[in-house]
Amino acid sequence: MISDVLTLFKTLFDIIRLQKGPEAIPHSPVLFALLASAWTAAAAAVTAMIGQLNQSDFAISMLLGIIALVIYAAVIVFSQKSSRVLQSLTAILGCGVLLECLFVTGYLSLTPILGKDVAGLASFLILLWSVPVEGHIIARAIDRHWYVGLLIAIAVFLIQIQVSTSLGSADLATS
Repeated sequence: MISDVLTLFKTLFDIIRLQKGPEAIPHSPVLFALLASAWTAAAAAVTAMIGQLNQSDFAISMLLGIIALVIYAAVIVFSQKSSRVLQSLTAILGCGVLLECLFVTGYLSLTPILGKDVAGLASFLILLWSVPVEGHIIARAIDRHWYVGLLIAIAVFLIQIQVSTSLGSADLATS
């Protein structure tokens, strides 16, 4: 069991480093549900850690993540690769959890040294890495060049920013 969890973490880190794709993730609804729960908990931790965010920001953040997942699922289905949806969304959630954990760790460890503003910027760059990671996952899922996936992920990110702005959230996206 522990070796399975460690293997999953290693696989997710390999995906974050753009070395593996979603096909390396088990096709498991249970794993998807577990990672969705962990993703929600990680987003709650980020919201609690950043003082100017509140529960409505958390709700908007969750909505933005769900919007991204729905768009990515639609792209995969429209690319006639629907059998890859579960693994791809599981990979996106799992990588999101790890990136949010790195965000929290980076923010907490850098704040005493660099101050809140610089630590926040450095930590935000960690979360921003989710865009190329998601692009990589989608490109692998639909059998297209990495740049096609990156363009799709950038489009999704811009949609998230637009929705966030229209809803008045202080947060951008946590997916």
